[in-house]
Amino acid sequence: MTAPSVHATTETPETGGSFLKQPRAVWAVAFACVIAFMGIGLVDPILKEIAAKLEATPSQVSLLFTSYMAVMGVAMLVTGVVSTRIGPKRTLLTGLVLIIVFAGLAGMSGSVGAVIGFRAGWGLGNALFIATALSTIVSAAKGSLAQAIILFEAALGLGIASGPLVGGLLGERSWRGPFFGVSVLMTIAFVATAVFLPATPATGRRTTLADPFRALRHPALAILAAVAIFYNLGFFSLLAAGPFALPQSGIMEIGWIFFGWGLLLAVASVWAAPILQRRFGTVTALTGAVTMFAADLAVMAIGAEHSVVVKTCIVVAGAFLGVVNTLVTEAVMGAAPVERPVASAAYSFVRFTGGAVGPYVALKLAEHQGVHAPFWFGAIAVGLGVVVLLAGGGTVRRALHGAPAPHSTDEAEAALVGDAT
Repeated sequence: MTAPSVHATTETPETGGSFLKQPRAVWAVAFACVIAFMGIGLVDPILKEIAAKLEATPSQVSLLFTSYMAVMGVAMLVTGVVSTRIGPKRTLLTGLVLIIVFAGLAGMSGSVGAVIGFRAGWGLGNALFIATALSTIVSAAKGSLAQAIILFEAALGLGIASGPLVGGLLGERSWRGPFFGVSVLMTIAFVATAVFLPATPATGRRTTLADPFRALRHPALAILAAVAIFYNLGFFSLLAAGPFALPQSGIMEIGWIFFGWGLLLAVASVWAAPILQRRFGTVTALTGAVTMFAADLAVMAIGAEHSVVVKTCIVVAGAFLGVVNTLVTEAVMGAAPVERPVASAAYSFVRFTGGAVGPYVALKLAEHQGVHAPFWFGAIAVGLGVVVLLAGGGTVRRALHGAPAPHSTDEAEAALVGDAT
């Protein structure tokens, strides 16, 4: 779940004009991006309702995150293999169909196990779609590469921020509502993409499944991947445990809380991260943001029985996460001496599959150790990420210092794809 950026690597616009003046194909894909990014926080407001209606434990409903993220992480290894063989448009449409089908099936489910399984299928569709959407927007958009990226980031931010709010609005009527809502919206996006997006044949080198694993041999990329695992354990512990730490809050209130979280995440990713990067440097700014997120989780752990503390810390965490998401992605794309799509796949695989563990462990701890435990777990995990950064920051700095900035459109596109979810 995260906001990508290439502020450090995209500098010269190709043409002027407003980035809002785009072909219908671009708007069709951008709309689909908004709906796809909604999936990250959509289920947050209805976690407690699903647990109540389907007689499930908190740790069982946490698997809605785990199955989604784990499948998405593994699928990131094959998205490049698929798109370089069947072409971007077919890959996009395949991803959309999978989301439509599995979101609808999740809404029709009668057991928590079925919802978990269909949510996993949703994750597969999301991986295929998101990993291809940015390159499609860039290739079809008018104006500069930077303007196309702004449009993509705007779609991402709107989706992340609106997901919990839409989940709350539809979830007040029924916990099934958000799932059916996504299925309907994605059907509209599928039709628009199929009609307005021209055919996009496969181009470029055909990647293999082994390429991302070879990329992880590079020390800087391995260090950043380890950091990503630790901070995502905290990230998804917060998403899963937050609603259960607010027993008096209803579906709509939780939706608004996580809307504030998503809004700050989007703003920090697009605007705050580049400012901090220019002022302090990538590694120093990243270390500071990860440290502040660990501190935020620790405050939540200490004040977990006070709803005001939990609500405030959830919203504030969005700012730290937005900065971390952008800076760690930039560092990953600049530090590894491999093709950027390969680095993106390697990083996304490690990050998502590792982070998938967080929600289940966090809510298991909550069941057995109390409401404070998930946030202590998250704080400790993120703290380990700080330790890794402090120990390996020099290696990352040297790799970034020696890495040339990407000049091709393909390279700049790939710098965004890895953190689009």
